[in-house]
Amino acid sequence: MVAASMRVLITGNMGYVGSVLVGHLRAKYPDLSLIGYDAGFFARCLTGTRTPPEIDLVEQHFGDVREIPPGLLDGIDAVVHLAAISNDPMGRRFEAVTEEVNFRASIAIAQAALDAGIRSYVFASTCSVYGNANGAARSETDELAPLTAYAHSKINTERLLQHLARGDMTVTCLRFATACGMSPRLRLDLVLNDFVASALACGRIEVLSDGTPWRPLIDVRDMARAIEWAIFRGAKNGGPFLAVNAGSDACNYQVRELAEAVADAIPGSEVSINKNAAPDRRSYRVAFSLFETLAPEFLPQIPLRESIASVREGLVAMGFRDRAFRTSQHMRLNVLEECIAAGRLNHDLHWTTPLY
Repeated sequence: MVAASMRVLITGNMGYVGSVLVGHLRAKYPDLSLIGYDAGFFARCLTGTRTPPEIDLVEQHFGDVREIPPGLLDGIDAVVHLAAISNDPMGRRFEAVTEEVNFRASIAIAQAALDAGIRSYVFASTCSVYGNANGAARSETDELAPLTAYAHSKINTERLLQHLARGDMTVTCLRFATACGMSPRLRLDLVLNDFVASALACGRIEVLSDGTPWRPLIDVRDMARAIEWAIFRGAKNGGPFLAVNAGSDACNYQVRELAEAVADAIPGSEVSINKNAAPDRRSYRVAFSLFETLAPEFLPQIPLRESIASVREGLVAMGFRDRAFRTSQHMRLNVLEECIAAGRLNHDLHWTTPLY
């Protein structure tokens, strides 16, 4: 593909990852035509900026991925599908919607992309599909053990996408490590970001588990670089369909290690570990050798200390001091619950009043 002549549709562009991806692609490819499609759930959740990332788009469309309007895919060369009910708490609260949005809508959009002759479909998947995986780091050929509605929705989508990678359309499923780092729409319902916010606001990092579960991490800026690679990936590099772990072998951490790293970076903060907590079954180390082989120029570059620093600096610049941040709009479930309580969203997460 030639970037200067390409049109890329990004669903969920107003989320945590999409807000970084848009800026990354615009900076790297000034002539790329970027089109956004988003339900607008988190449009107002800007952090650390007064300029919305959507300024870098050529078009912004608002709508539900369950209801793609006719013509949206006309002239599109690549689809980056980020739109999702994006974590385990939301998946538990909206289990049926999670299946509709993360699974059924993802397949419908991919089928429409195939029918429209689109050349590249990039799906944001997750390493959480490995679930409770003790022992050696898990590779793409290892057994899957999804434990949550969110993880089930992602792997179910992957399985059907495999049958749609035909003709000229390549399908890339990026099984991302756990996201972290600063964004124009920061989330604090991610483990590392939560720890940084807690250290700043409370001087205390509370680990609700016993600290032993494993998590691989990837900075959101490195996620954007991986997506860039996937957009332009040819079928000769990994095949027409590819499900690949996206992250770095060096960034597999136990949760207590993350808490200790944040405490070291933010003097005066202390770590509290609940040693009597019930075991957290979501524990997995992940192997990223396939990604290293296929995308050597797009491997993660942001070390843990820099991810911590980016969140800390971003929060300090915002004047962040909210000790009750877990009840704030920085937690995505809270945003949805507030909209439902106000009557703006129904319980199926459809807007009851026009967004704009």
